[in-house]
Amino acid sequence: MTQRLPPSLTPLDTALAALLEAVDPVAPVDLPLAEAAGCIAAGMPLLPAYPPRDIAAVDGWALRANDLVGASSYSPVPLTELPAWVDAGDAMPAGCDCVLDVGAVEVSGPLAQVLAEGVPGQGVGRSGGDIAEDSLAAAAGYPVGAAALLLARVAGYDRLSVRRPRLRIVNVPGATATMQMIAGLACGAGLDVSAHEVGSRDVASIAEALDASACELLLTIGGTGVGRADAVVAALVQRGAQLSHGVALQPGRTAASGRLGKVPVVALPGSPAQALAVWFALVLPLIDRLAARQPRCAVTLPLARKVASSVGIAEIALLSGEHKTWMPLAVGEWPLRAIAGADAWLLIPASHEGFAAGEPVDAYLMRE
Repeated sequence: MTQRLPPSLTPLDTALAALLEAVDPVAPVDLPLAEAAGCIAAGMPLLPAYPPRDIAAVDGWALRANDLVGASSYSPVPLTELPAWVDAGDAMPAGCDCVLDVGAVEVSGPLAQVLAEGVPGQGVGRSGGDIAEDSLAAAAGYPVGAAALLLARVAGYDRLSVRRPRLRIVNVPGATATMQMIAGLACGAGLDVSAHEVGSRDVASIAEALDASACELLLTIGGTGVGRADAVVAALVQRGAQLSHGVALQPGRTAASGRLGKVPVVALPGSPAQALAVWFALVLPLIDRLAARQPRCAVTLPLARKVASSVGIAEIALLSGEHKTWMPLAVGEWPLRAIAGADAWLLIPASHEGFAAGEPVDAYLMRE
């Protein structure tokens, strides 16, 4: 059955520009490390040097390398006093600059002799060797990942300053799987997500759930078509939203976008493929603006085969990485198997007829 479309389609660039207009980054918040994961770093504190002093990196005998010149099992070097034993992590004793393995020193009562040479720094963790003085756990504008959390924990921090926009998702009956997909993507992008299920598809029930008072971004899932049971756009208009219904984007043509008061709102179709395309093309740029994220990195590879597109509507192609090329999996219409097998996505502008085989293209990874 042919899908019924809105009477007009707003160009993707126009819809995105209207969404981003007057949108400012949210204020930073201090979050526990576990909650800061995936959020966009903001105003990271300068970290102290770690370790703060020279420490033993291994268990063994702490000694001075210059005292061990020429030592071997054939020519042991006697020591005037017993050396200090250190466990990994212990501060190095004054005057010692190397740590020898247990078998490198023979101890007999009050006497000790060394059976191997040492070099300065052997078995020693230098001050600042792991974390340099005044370094950053994560650069502002970039996601807080596992490495940043490790540095913060080692440095003794239990909270980080991040930007975490609040997202409210309103889901109409019949689009639960799509809602769960979008909620998972939003959580992975570092948003504070609250999801709400509407009990009925009628205008009044949907309108009642459209509360934008405690969020910086409102998404609806499902009910954006022009069928008799599609009431989301009417519910948004009833609440006073200023909307453009229909986007020149494939997949995703039945999406709507605009504002409810001062809060940006995007109405995503209930189809997983269409919702995901709108997420890539409209929602991700909006999240990046709200979180003051630095530009996402594209991966440039040549196309394994031609990608054709119709002029007048933007299309998104799903790609898989194969032998240092991008292999097109689906363009415009996406079966679920293509979504599952895709490594990246490519936006083809409305003015473009596509790309030739072998042409380098900039694609964004599905999972960063």
